[in-house]
Amino acid sequence: MASSNNSFNTPEQVCEIPGIRLSNIPELSAIAELCQHSQVGKLLPNTLYVHVSALPALEPLLQRYEDCARCADPQLQAPTLVKFSTDKLKISYLFYPDFDIDPHPALQASIQVDLQSLKASYRDYSTSDNPPVLHRKETFVTPDYPLYEQFAELTRHEVALGLLDNSRAIGTRQRWLQRLKDKGVELQGHRLIRREQKKAEGEEQKQEKNRTRERTEQSPSAPSTPPAPPSLDAPRIERHKAAIARNNFSRPVRLALEAGLFSPGTTFFDYGCGHGGDITRIAQQGYTSAGWDPYYSPDNPRTPADVVNLGYVINVIEDPAERREALINAWELTRKVLIVAAQVLINDSSRGQVAYGDGIITSRNTFQKYYEQEELKVYIDQVLGVEAIPVALGIYFVFREEAEAQVFRQERFRSRATTPRVRSQIRRFEDYQELLAPLMGFVTERGRLPVKGELPEESDLTTEFGTLRRAFQVILQATDPQEWEAIAEKRRQDLQVYLALSQFSHRPKLGELAPVVQEDILALFGTYKQAAAIADQMLFSLGNPDIIVSRCQNSSVGKKLPNSLLIHISSVEALNPMLRLYEGCANRTIGRLEGATVIKFHTKTPKISYLFYPDFDTDPHPALHTSMQIDLRDLHVSYRDYDTDDDPPVLHQKDALVTPDYPLYQKFAKLSRQEKDWGLLDDFRTITHRQGWLRCLEEHCATLQGHRVVWRKDADPYRLKLLRSALRARQASSRNAHESRDSSQAASEAESADVI
Repeated sequence: MASSNNSFNTPEQVCEIPGIRLSNIPELSAIAELCQHSQVGKLLPNTLYVHVSALPALEPLLQRYEDCARCADPQLQAPTLVKFSTDKLKISYLFYPDFDIDPHPALQASIQVDLQSLKASYRDYSTSDNPPVLHRKETFVTPDYPLYEQFAELTRHEVALGLLDNSRAIGTRQRWLQRLKDKGVELQGHRLIRREQKKAEGEEQKQEKNRTRERTEQSPSAPSTPPAPPSLDAPRIERHKAAIARNNFSRPVRLALEAGLFSPGTTFFDYGCGHGGDITRIAQQGYTSAGWDPYYSPDNPRTPADVVNLGYVINVIEDPAERREALINAWELTRKVLIVAAQVLINDSSRGQVAYGDGIITSRNTFQKYYEQEELKVYIDQVLGVEAIPVALGIYFVFREEAEAQVFRQERFRSRATTPRVRSQIRRFEDYQELLAPLMGFVTERGRLPVKGELPEESDLTTEFGTLRRAFQVILQATDPQEWEAIAEKRRQDLQVYLALSQFSHRPKLGELAPVVQEDILALFGTYKQAAAIADQMLFSLGNPDIIVSRCQNSSVGKKLPNSLLIHISSVEALNPMLRLYEGCANRTIGRLEGATVIKFHTKTPKISYLFYPDFDTDPHPALHTSMQIDLRDLHVSYRDYDTDDDPPVLHQKDALVTPDYPLYQKFAKLSRQEKDWGLLDDFRTITHRQGWLRCLEEHCATLQGHRVVWRKDADPYRLKLLRSALRARQASSRNAHESRDSSQAASEAESADVI
C-alpha cells in the first residue's frame, strides 16, 4: 500500500502527484489501441485489467505508461491489479490481498492516478460491509501463472451453473453471496459444492466419528489412532456409450462438406469414429474413407488423410493428458484440415448433473466435458500451435497450411456479385462477347483485372486485343462502368473486414497469403501496408459505441428498432463495413448459431444475437425457435430454446430484414403493406409474441391465408362494416401520400433539368 497515505481513514483522499512530466505521457489514442489489442488481461468496454505479475507481458509503451503512474508514489507496494482506462488518461491500482487464496476476493483499497490533472485519489474499502468482489480470476493473469488452471476450472464450473450470468448483478459481495444461495451452492476453497452434498458429507463424517467412538469403547486397550479415511473409488467411465448411431452425417462432417473441404481425390479419416456412420456415408460420396475407434474399431490402422475428423471425442475423455494426446494424434494424421468438435456450455443449470473433474458424469456413466466456446478455441490453439477457425458452436477447422486457412477466412467475408448487364449494343463487343465472358466473370469475382497466368483464356484475349486492359475497355463500352467500380469497392470492403479481424490473432504477412489474395490486395489498395492501415483504423473505431449506434440507425438495410437493428443472414454483405466487422468480432471466435436466420445488433450494449426462425420463408409470422446471444465484452454466450414455449416471439415485416433482390421480397412487402393498411401493426408492443398477435388478428376480424390477410368468415357484421370503412380510409390516405411524394419528386427533377 502507498506509504505516504496509508491509513485510508476517509472514503477518498486526493493529493497532488509529484514527479510526473506531461511530456512523458503517451497519447490516449495510442494507449487505447494497445489496450484493445492486448493479449494479456481482461478487456472491458473502457478498461483493461491486468494482474501485476502480467505487466512484463504488456506492450513496452503500456509498461512505460504504467511507470509514469507509479510516480504518484515511488513506494507504492503490493497492488494486485492495474486498471488502464481507455477513455481517460487514468490508471488505478487495486488491492486484493487475498487474490490467490480467496476464490472471489474483496477489494480492500484503490489508488487512482489521473495523469491529466496530476492528482491521485485514494479510496478505502476495508471497512465496507459490501465491497466489490472479483470473478474469472484467470483472465487477469497469464497462462503460466501458478494458479491459472485452478482459477480457470472454477470459472468453468460457475459458468456451467449460470452463476456468472448478468455479471453486473454480482459485482459486490452481498449480491454474489445471494447468487450462490439462489443456485443452492457454496464454495470450499476453489471448489463448488451443492448444499445437499455438504450436508451428506457432514453426516458421513458424523457417522464415521460415531463408529470410531464405538470401536474405541468396545476395545479400550486398542491404541487411539484415527481410522483411515474411507476409500472413494473413482467411477468407471464407459466412454463407448457416448457414441451415437446416426441416420445422417454428423454436424461437423456435414459442415465440412458444405464448406467445400472435399474435392475429387480427397481422403477422409475419422479419429474416434464410434459406429462408423460418417465413414460409410463419406465413402458413398465417392471419397476414400477410413477410421479408428479404441472400442468399436481398435484394430483398424490409423492412416494419414487430407481431412481428419475428431468429432465429439475430446469431450468424452476424462483424463486431461489423454485428451491432449488424442488431439495431437489426430493432428499428426492431418494433411490438409482437421475438424475438431466438442460439447460447449450453454446455460443448462436445471439439469442437476454431478460435477466431476472439469466435466460431468452422465446417468449412463459416460464422461462429458463442457467447454466454453472461447475456452475450446484457446485449448486447440495452445495444444496444436495453430489458430483454429470457428464454423459453428463447438466446431472448428484447423488448417495444415496457413495460406489455405487465410483463403478460407477471407472467403467467409466475400460478398456475392452479379456481372453487370449489357446496356449498349457495341458491335465490337457483340462480335467477341463469348471470348470476353471469362474476363467479365473474373473481374466480377475478384474486383480487379487478372495478372499474367491467372486467366486460362489470356492468350486468346491478348491475341485479339493486345492486352487484357484493352479487352476490358470494350466491356466497359457495353456496360455501366459504375457497376464495375461498385464491385471493386465491395471487394475492398470484404478485404478490410478480413484484415481487421486478423489483427485479433496473427495477421499474416503478405507472402503468407494465397497468391490470388495477394494480387487482390495490391490491385485494390496499392500496398499491403495501406490495406492494413485502413483495416486497423476500422478496428480502432469499433471502440467508440456511438459509431455502431450511428451505423445501425442509418443502415440502408435491416429493420430498425429503438435499441437494435435486425437483418436477415443473407443481408450481412449489404451492411456498412463497420457493422460487418462488428458482427465478425462475434463469429470469429464463437461462430454463428447453426441455421441462424436473423442477426440482431444491440445498440445499448455491445452484444450480437443470432436468431433461428426455421419457417422464415414459409410462415408469414414465424416463431423464434432458438437464440444465441454473445456479449462482446467477455464473449459470454447465452443460449435460449423457445421450441416448447407456448408464447414465443414472432416476426413481423419480414421485407424490412432482407434486400430487394431476395427471392421472396415482393411477397413479404405486399403482406406488410396490407397489414399496415388493416391497422394490424399499429400497436407493436402488443404483437411481439404469438398470443398477442393472435388477439390482434381476432380484434381486427382478420386471419391469414399464406402471405395474405383476409376477413374472418365468422366476424360480427357491424364490426366488420366499421373495419372495412377504416381500411378504405387508410388506403386512400396511403395513396394520397404516395401521389404527393411522386409529385414533389417530379417537380424536383424538372427544376434540376431547368438548372442543367
